[in-house]
Amino acid sequence: MFIGHALLAFALAALLADRLGWSADRALAIGAVAGAFAALPDVDMAYAAVAIDLGSLSAESLARPSTLWDATREVHRALTHSLVVSVLAGGAFGLWAIAWDRRRSVRAIGSVLSVAVLAALVAVASAQNGMLGLVVLGTFVIGGLAIATLARLRTDLSGRAVAAAAVFGLLSHPWGDLVTGEPPKLFYPFAVRLLDGRVLLHGDPTVHLLGAFALELAAIWLAAVAVATVTGRSWRKAIDPRAAAGLAYGVAAVLMTPPTLEVSYHFVFSILAVGVVCGGLSLTPGSTGWRRWAVGWRSRMAGRRRWTPGIPNSRGVISGFSLPGRDELRRRITVPPSALALTFTALAGVTAALVGYAAVYVVADFL
Repeated sequence: MFIGHALLAFALAALLADRLGWSADRALAIGAVAGAFAALPDVDMAYAAVAIDLGSLSAESLARPSTLWDATREVHRALTHSLVVSVLAGGAFGLWAIAWDRRRSVRAIGSVLSVAVLAALVAVASAQNGMLGLVVLGTFVIGGLAIATLARLRTDLSGRAVAAAAVFGLLSHPWGDLVTGEPPKLFYPFAVRLLDGRVLLHGDPTVHLLGAFALELAAIWLAAVAVATVTGRSWRKAIDPRAAAGLAYGVAAVLMTPPTLEVSYHFVFSILAVGVVCGGLSLTPGSTGWRRWAVGWRSRMAGRRRWTPGIPNSRGVISGFSLPGRDELRRRITVPPSALALTFTALAGVTAALVGYAAVYVVADFL
């Protein structure tokens, strides 16, 4: 779910901004900032660098995923996944970003208040969890300040927009973890536990995994559709019909060991490979994606050859080009047709593969 956290926040923020009439570049920027903050809580995985006993590592242990997960089991989905921490830290990151819009004296006060709140969070975490709290919350705070700073330096988003993206991104993170493992400690540092275990989508562990994978895939779909929508492109026309070949992956349901949350790598990597193959079909000569790429390339080249210097006139023509309106701005920011065809055809291939696998698995289990 690492990718899904960021992409879900990105999609929702970008689509909302587009709905409110923001330009394409600003809608994508606010989505990217929200997505970065949504991924930030998983920085607690960095504690593995401290927790792993380097002296006991071997080639065999490095090949086992449990080596990493066991080292972070005590801290993952705890301190940084708390809604309490998200609100306080998100507000502090937002205050840090808003301070950039003020005069120097006010900026200094806002920065000091922001750092004070964040330092208090680190102090509480250190008091309750020792070195673990210091490393995890310290890394979390540094990462959040870095994201807020880059958002102000590299985008034209206001401090308030960055603040909203920070709070929204952090608060959106914990919910994606409810079906994939130990539930987050939503009210840390308070001893209040909302859930005692993961939310089961189905009693069969393999069906549960397929459901969790479908949720992750849906988040990726939503992010891709958001990019197409914001940039004024049709995502439906970008899908190569040959992606339906992914249905053949259903045969894997009778050939491979049924995957579960504990052992799923053989399923995940193989089904993603199906997506890669299907995506490649969209770029083969004669495909829709290939033709659109060729037409687009010829149009760009023809436009360059036809360019002639000009001067402003009553229609707003400068140097042979019209001043961009919002629709033209969308077209300028749009992704290349080949990339769009590759992305959506690959996603369609993975979706077809998931449907095929699930259908065969359910039928085989029934029989």
